[in-house]
Amino acid sequence: MAFFDIEGYEPGWLSGLETIRRAHGDRLRALVGKRLQCVHLTWFVEYGEWLQDAPVVVDFGDERLEITHWRFDELSLTWNTIDPYGKSEWDWGDPAEPSPLRWRQDIYPELSALDGQVLQDVELLQCGTRDVADGMVALGFVFPKGRFTVFNAMDENGIEYTEPGADYRKHSLAG
Repeated sequence: MAFFDIEGYEPGWLSGLETIRRAHGDRLRALVGKRLQCVHLTWFVEYGEWLQDAPVVVDFGDERLEITHWRFDELSLTWNTIDPYGKSEWDWGDPAEPSPLRWRQDIYPELSALDGQVLQDVELLQCGTRDVADGMVALGFVFPKGRFTVFNAMDENGIEYTEPGADYRKHSLAG
């Protein structure tokens, strides 16, 4: 069974800045200069809300980055395993009481405003708060007219649209 019954998607959990940079740094750096098509989020139809536990799919056309945070410090970055265009809605959960999920690109206007912009930088953002989030790694995406960060919202994904605060140490991958 796949994660949230998303066909073809199996997360690969990593922790720590250097581990994540070694595994994905070159490929994340290669996204710089590419045009963002859109960001796909999983919509929980029954409750009318974003299912933050499911992957965030950042679509650059020829590359789709799939981001999922779990527990306090685990991050999965996978590439091109999810096709949000093929199966737009699917059932997840108990077969007797299915819970429909749907890919959506229009949930947050702040994300939609970035569609079509060229990526200027990818940042690995390391949390330094001396609490359970200490060492957690978030991903920042910087564009000419805005930015977004996918971070660990304590066992699920969170998204912010502002410059990271002083609690984060930025590690630019743009070179």
